[in-house]
Amino acid sequence: MNDDLQTDYLAALIALHRGLDRQGPGDADFARALLRELPPLPGRPRIADLGCGAGAGALLLAEHFRGEVMAVDVVAEFVEALGERARRAGLDHLITPIVADMAALDWPPACLDLLWSEGAAYNLGFERALRLWRPLLAEGGIAVVSELSWFTDAPPEAALAYWRAAYPGMGDEAANRRRARAAGYEVLTTSRLPGEAWWRNYYDPLRARLAAWRGRDLTPAERAVLRETEAEMDLFARFSEAYGYTFYVLRAAEDGRG
Repeated sequence: MNDDLQTDYLAALIALHRGLDRQGPGDADFARALLRELPPLPGRPRIADLGCGAGAGALLLAEHFRGEVMAVDVVAEFVEALGERARRAGLDHLITPIVADMAALDWPPACLDLLWSEGAAYNLGFERALRLWRPLLAEGGIAVVSELSWFTDAPPEAALAYWRAAYPGMGDEAANRRRARAAGYEVLTTSRLPGEAWWRNYYDPLRARLAAWRGRDLTPAERAVLRETEAEMDLFARFSEAYGYTFYVLRAAEDGRG
């Protein structure tokens, strides 16, 4: 895909997700349960949500901790939407929306007690993201990072072929635990996002948006996004027992090695 086509494709992908509560699978109740089980954090934890999208996670973190959250995404439109959502929720005094590349943050070392990232690490590759973010965590700091993961060591061939093309670095949970340890973390727990959360909170709203798109005169990039999104949803409907999002709850290892 040349640069112009890539730009058009990304613009179409952003347009498809414009105004949606989530830009990827997730669930507030599931996330709250994870937060309740975290090891003790400082009374006023320093928190960042990396790859925050329009802010479903950042809003939940601010509400849960009643503390400040730095919310980072490279898409300015999503960050602007987060700012507006925070104002409507009365949480704008707690959330700092930041348009930035989460792979190139110029933050000081050990500046975070809790790093949260839902469905965004794959943009960098899971292990690379963890290595880049590890210096940001204070001693004993916690990272909660979700990653698309195989739930089996023998995935169905159709699913394997699709994700080999779409995300060649996708690993199973055992491989991702090894990657996390290699990147300087202790793996505390792993939890799989329930399949129904994909549909209720992400795919069903996305499907309604796609239905509206079909009544329009679409650009080539929009047609490509529509086709690929439908193919992804169809694949998950068929093979959700074989893969999904796993949330890895990690602690910064004292010696930088897990």
